[in-house]
Amino acid sequence: MIYVGIDAAKDKHDCCILGGNGQTVWAAFTFRNNHEGFEQLRAAIQTSSEAEGSGQIKAGLESTGHYSGNLEAFLRDSGVELVVFNPLQVNLYRKSQTLRKTKTDKVDAKCIAQLLMTAESNPVSVSYQIQELKALTRHRSRLVSQRTKLKISISRLVVILFPELPTVCNSITQAAIKASPAHHLPKDILPCKH
Repeated sequence: MIYVGIDAAKDKHDCCILGGNGQTVWAAFTFRNNHEGFEQLRAAIQTSSEAEGSGQIKAGLESTGHYSGNLEAFLRDSGVELVVFNPLQVNLYRKSQTLRKTKTDKVDAKCIAQLLMTAESNPVSVSYQIQELKALTRHRSRLVSQRTKLKISISRLVVILFPELPTVCNSITQAAIKASPAHHLPKDILPCKH
């Protein structure tokens, strides 16, 4: 079994590959967050797997949201078993391993590979569907926030342009108010034309 630790970022990722007994098979290296970089990673994994004489490959990385999405899909399509760790879990593990305050991307990649080895008996993996559900939930939250801001803006404009309207209805954002043409409103509250 080889363990591939990847520290994911926006434009580049750092990777370290360890063998079954914890020795470094491929020293930490950096590859770009694009197809060429992913092919570089695939070549390193294949070479390391052949050197170890093992076809079993396990990769781990921190959950970084959308930055690692393409990489995760690439690894899964390549048949690599993938474990996505909570960043807090990786941080606590790194702190438990050393007293030094050293934190670099290459050190984090090796730390993730080591954590992957220790988490062998109890892996914490996040399925693709769960990640998609998280993304949809965040998107819904943004849309609800936008809707709220728009309602406040509409309310403010109505108070400025048509101050009598809130006194004759429960809510100025209700469907009946938005749908009813002006000739259905009582004559005494129609806005004056200039």
